[in-house]
Amino acid sequence: MIEHPSVHIAPQLVTTIRSLAAEAEGLKQLHPQQLQLIYEQRWFQLFVPKAYQGLELDLPNALQLEEALAWTDGSLGWTVTLCAGAGWFVGFLDKALAAVIFSDRRNCLAGSGKASGIARQTATGYTITGHWDYATGANHATAFTANCIIEVDGQLLKNMDGSPVVQSFLLLPNEVTIHKSWKQVGMLATGSNSFEANNIVVDKNRTFLINSNHAILEQPIYQFPFLQFAETTLAVNSSGMAMRFLDICKPLLQSKSPTIHASLTAGIQHLEDARKIFYATATRSWKACIAYNSIDAQLLQELSYASKQLAYTARRVVDELYPYCGMQAANPETEINRVWRNLHTASQHSLFNG
Repeated sequence: MIEHPSVHIAPQLVTTIRSLAAEAEGLKQLHPQQLQLIYEQRWFQLFVPKAYQGLELDLPNALQLEEALAWTDGSLGWTVTLCAGAGWFVGFLDKALAAVIFSDRRNCLAGSGKASGIARQTATGYTITGHWDYATGANHATAFTANCIIEVDGQLLKNMDGSPVVQSFLLLPNEVTIHKSWKQVGMLATGSNSFEANNIVVDKNRTFLINSNHAILEQPIYQFPFLQFAETTLAVNSSGMAMRFLDICKPLLQSKSPTIHASLTAGIQHLEDARKIFYATATRSWKACIAYNSIDAQLLQELSYASKQLAYTARRVVDELYPYCGMQAANPETEINRVWRNLHTASQHSLFNG
């Protein structure tokens, strides 16, 4: 049996974070005290090297912590996961630029993976214009990452297969405009707002490629394929939230029929089975990455499948039990409803709804 998420986070931190969750929803961003805890624990720097004051966690330990944070509160767990995931880009950034960006222990990177910007190449760098949606943590970000298609002399730069060349860029808060566009039913406190840039001129060192062949730092985590890195970290958010739903669900179903009790028991087991397969596959993949600086295609396929199955199982288990939880589950002021809304909003991420 895989350890419960509560093993990986101090009880006093859980209490503080949850006590502020409802207020954070009202603020439409993490509560200042929640952010202070994140800064103190350096959770935004899960994958940042110790040389840059980061935690430099390996992937299995980071996944367990991210699951624990999502179990504590979905919005906080998601924000840490997405911003720490953007912090992972430190492995691909120009070292001089990284030293500046990560010198502040409150650094937090927000961004978007969609190539919805244009970077026009100049003699010394690029001129960037674009609009990017769903930048989790935008309100307190110290830098933004944005994907752009590349234009050279008025023509789009293309790959051998005819697709446009896409590069990632790092932008600063004074170079973007944030739009308070996040109005979804759940994950309200993530502040996943949009941002735009209008003819911002940047130097060449502001661009980077998210590919193991272009890693600047040598730690194994930067050799881990980005797709599976993203899938695994998002999947544990779903499982963490589902486990919290089950915790709250148990006392609500005490007086229900044996059939409903059996559904609860089965749901708990199904989620545990999915977690077991997921963590075993993630650990095998990480060990391969350490040993060979690469992971074979078959194992990567297994990891992608295990990640999607974990996210799917988490949602399915919650959906099967939700109708039996009574009106409390339908009240947006209760924790169980907040967990339900957060989980279903997270499930709409493009990696898991295709």
